[in-house]
Amino acid sequence: MTKPFNLLWLQSGGCGGCSMSLLNAETPDFLSYLHLNHIQLLWHPSLSEAGGDEFLALLASIEQGNIQLDALCIEGSVMQGPNGSGRFHILSGTQRPMMQVIASLSEKARYTIAVGNCAAFGGITMAGINPGEACGLQYTGELAGGLLGQNWLSPAQLPVINIAGCPTHPNWVLETLVQIALGDFNQDNLDHYQRPRSYTDHLVHHGCPRNEYYEFKASAEQPTDQGCMMEHRGCLGTQARADCNTRLWNGSGSCLRGGYACINCTAPEFEEPEGHFTRTRQVAGIPVGLPTDVPKAWFVALSSLAKAATPTRLKVNATADHIRIAPGDKTEQDKN
Repeated sequence: MTKPFNLLWLQSGGCGGCSMSLLNAETPDFLSYLHLNHIQLLWHPSLSEAGGDEFLALLASIEQGNIQLDALCIEGSVMQGPNGSGRFHILSGTQRPMMQVIASLSEKARYTIAVGNCAAFGGITMAGINPGEACGLQYTGELAGGLLGQNWLSPAQLPVINIAGCPTHPNWVLETLVQIALGDFNQDNLDHYQRPRSYTDHLVHHGCPRNEYYEFKASAEQPTDQGCMMEHRGCLGTQARADCNTRLWNGSGSCLRGGYACINCTAPEFEEPEGHFTRTRQVAGIPVGLPTDVPKAWFVALSSLAKAATPTRLKVNATADHIRIAPGDKTEQDKN
């Protein structure tokens, strides 16, 4: 009989959105996925009946080494305030700051996993003046460090695995857990921000339904327009590292497919844009955030050529709230 892989899931300073997203996993659902892969969920705040003394006894058994902890999943940022004491977030039924509990358990768990941008980098909870002194497990924004420190490694000799996103896609979490449980996860599976490459080796731009508009630089101007949202509407899909438009949410959705610009929520400090989320910052009419691997001069030159060659169909449809000219509809194109 295969020995179960023990997983403990705790929530810290956050909204619980990553858990809500995870519970929407389908074919199979979250619990079936764990069962099929011999992953035993020791406790989850939204799913477990155990609470109070029973829950605290479980944590004590793990810390005392009586129960092996294979993976510790933390959702939400670590609250270090006030003045580094952690007293803003005390574990219920104890006088222990949650930050101390997380640090202690991370020394027992073979793998420590930050689920969501808050746990990874501080996220929304860290935005603004950050009175709660929120941080991530091993990052504070773009700076390595966080609660555990820049050079921290788990007993399995890996840093914190940052499954970043706001919220995370269910399969980003489930695939990573299964890879770990099967012993098929190592440093090579992580990118430069310690995020699983299974989804960050892609761009949100890949598979975007507005790519034809992007190719011809036929841009949306209003929220309901059909065109590409990079030039004017703040879309960062050409820079955001994720597979949202090829691994769809709930089988059919993504931010862009719902008409919303990508805000690059898998990146540190996405919550503190230098401008408005839905307006593209520009210098001399050129977007500041260009595609990640295209030289600026080339992009400007190609954009000029693309705009000169834009079909009438795309020019018209880009600034309309519905398709006004269908492909191959020459009569309608002639009218415009």
